Amino acid sequence: MLKKGSKLYSILTGTCPKCQNESMYFDKNPLHFNKILKMHENCSHCGLRYQIEPSFFYGAMYVSYGLNVAVGIAAFIISFVIFGSSLKVAFIAIIASLIVLFPFILRWSRNIYINMFVSYDPKTKLK
Repeated sequence: MLKKGSKLYSILTGTCPKCQNESMYFDKNPLHFNKILKMHENCSHCGLRYQIEPSFFYGAMYVSYGLNVAVGIAAFIISFVIFGSSLKVAFIAIIASLIVLFPFILRWSRNIYINMFVSYDPKTKLK
């Protein structure tokens, strides 16, 4: 499932969607907030330009919205339905989970968005 060559591998690791040999980000750790969105211009292995067109990653906002809604629903179901907490506690659980997962969702949304347009190519030659 998480083998090199799958979209899920590229999304969760943040590697180049075409060759999956290099991280797209300067700093792999999403918890370094000052470097969270700093990306390389091109992949040093296959030469893929990450910013496919001007303002390409603005589309990732829509993916981010969907991921945030999914996290909010999951937090509500876990806190309210499974644990039987009050609505106030469920609301606090939603807000807390969105704050804690913010850096991961931010990166995952970019990774998902670029993987919608670029597929893995095992025949990609080194640059």
